[in-house]
Amino acid sequence: MINIKGKTALITGSSRGIGQQIAIGLAKLGCNVILHGRTKNSNEETLNMLKDYSIKTYVVYGELSDEIQVNQIIQQVKDLNIPVDILYNNAAIMTPYYEEYWNHTWNDWMESFKVNVMAMYSLCKAFIPSMIERNFGRVINTTSGIMDQPELAPYGASKWAVNKLTHDLSVKVKETGVRINTLDPGWCRTDLGGEHADHAVEEVLPGALAPTLIDDDGKNGKQFSAIDHDLDPHLLKNL
Repeated sequence: MINIKGKTALITGSSRGIGQQIAIGLAKLGCNVILHGRTKNSNEETLNMLKDYSIKTYVVYGELSDEIQVNQIIQQVKDLNIPVDILYNNAAIMTPYYEEYWNHTWNDWMESFKVNVMAMYSLCKAFIPSMIERNFGRVINTTSGIMDQPELAPYGASKWAVNKLTHDLSVKVKETGVRINTLDPGWCRTDLGGEHADHAVEEVLPGALAPTLIDDDGKNGKQFSAIDHDLDPHLLKNL
């Protein structure tokens, strides 16, 4: 397990839910965080939660469904003039939330893929090359264990695309210190997961940090589970 104290992580969708928990978990390990939300003030709650940790915090903002704004987010990060060591492509949408399976529109499909896949790819493209140059990086793309739910077809298909793209990109970094993997957070009680989900959102820790803490020759192009993880509880007893 590597030490990430002093590293910097960019976490999309960190104003609430799973992204917020990931930010807290990283902060507890001394990792600086770049928070992302849709608006400039989206992350006030998360910032308040992080104020007691001895880390540096930054905020970038913009809609991930819009290519221009995605590019603006990337530029905001680059303007900070700090290396992105860890990238959590956490943000995702489910459009529509639940629909009779023949009623999905082209817009439903496009919105799901723009946020869940295309924005993720753009962020990987923006930051992985410099990770390769520095011979260190961790990229974690949030996926889903969703199965047999045609009513959620645009969301489900977008997550399968995340898995495929992550696996393909992993081939390009296999001889470097960069690791790219997917993370299944489990079905959690968030705005997306709903109130009847199996797990409280806090249960994603410490498992959600597992793909960040692997060694440079660790798993690559694989899937991690936030709920069913094998992290040593003694090493992470404060999380």
